[in-house]
Amino acid sequence: MSSEYHRPPIRVALLGLGRTLFFEHYPLFKAHPSLFKIVAACDLAKERRDRIEVDFPDCKMFRQFRDMLDEPDIDLVVIMTGSQDHVEHSMASLEHGFWTLVEAPLALSPDETQLLRGAAQKARNRLLVAQRGYFAPDFMLSRKMMGDPRLGDIYQIRIRQEDFIRRDDWQTVKRLGGGAAYYAMTDLVLQALKLLPSPPVQMWSELKRVASLGDAEDFAHVCLKTRSHISAEIEFNGGVLPENRAPSIELRAERGVFRVNAGQTTGELVVVDPEFKFARRRSSVRTPDIVDMHEEVPCVRIPVSLDRGTPWGLSAMWRAIYETVRTAAPFPLSIDDSMEAVKFAHLMKKTSPFGK
Repeated sequence: MSSEYHRPPIRVALLGLGRTLFFEHYPLFKAHPSLFKIVAACDLAKERRDRIEVDFPDCKMFRQFRDMLDEPDIDLVVIMTGSQDHVEHSMASLEHGFWTLVEAPLALSPDETQLLRGAAQKARNRLLVAQRGYFAPDFMLSRKMMGDPRLGDIYQIRIRQEDFIRRDDWQTVKRLGGGAAYYAMTDLVLQALKLLPSPPVQMWSELKRVASLGDAEDFAHVCLKTRSHISAEIEFNGGVLPENRAPSIELRAERGVFRVNAGQTTGELVVVDPEFKFARRRSSVRTPDIVDMHEEVPCVRIPVSLDRGTPWGLSAMWRAIYETVRTAAPFPLSIDDSMEAVKFAHLMKKTSPFGK
């Protein structure tokens, strides 16, 4: 992320000083002080507030969120609390007129997303959702490859996110809004919705618990069917060892497949040689000869990459946030995108015996 900006830094207020902050956003804030200035932080745990004070000694500390919202010198409130609290905290921030960035999921039901949409409209559309999947390099490269003529007609999109973790935090507890349908699938479903050429009209899903220690699912498998030729199969699995993981995204097509692994900017086409043309033939209803019908088909492996200089990942997301807050540039994702992802996550929970 370039720091060659002549505009003032965004004055950031933080709510919920947990792993999401310290493992993901915090290094970027520290690396780009000309773009982001932490002016306020809120958490019940003093030791977490103290960690912020080490790097940002002028930051004001709060135990109560409402007290922090009374501060006037804030541009953006970043909400990193539990999923079940996203609506309440986002509504409060928007009521104060602040730009608000909330971690996915936006909410836990379509009705809640409608409440947030109304609050966002009253606040001049100042609500943003941190959907990391949209800025992931493997997704961005897959989007680029959707129209590659070397693949021919694409008939299936496969999206995978795999991990192995015996998770024991609140995200594994149903009554706290935990479960992979919310903490993982909203990003993956959003990726599928952005890759599919038309909206899904049918959905099938299943939820299971594989390795996590709570009562919520850490396995979610979803199939989306559209009215067009292309369908999507999406899976999050928290019980897959590193040696057994599949590509994060596959585009299956009539002349081959495109594959890319999680977090990578380079993938591979494995396709019929673009110079090869199949011999003309047609089907027959006659009794077939007793011969092997397979043909010799020359295949090629072609590495493909994101264009040089393409921003991706959290750096790209925060660049877009900066431009939106400071210049009113449109954010790449609308609230409608996140609302649609929540709709499918909610359906998974509602229709699965395990999700209830």
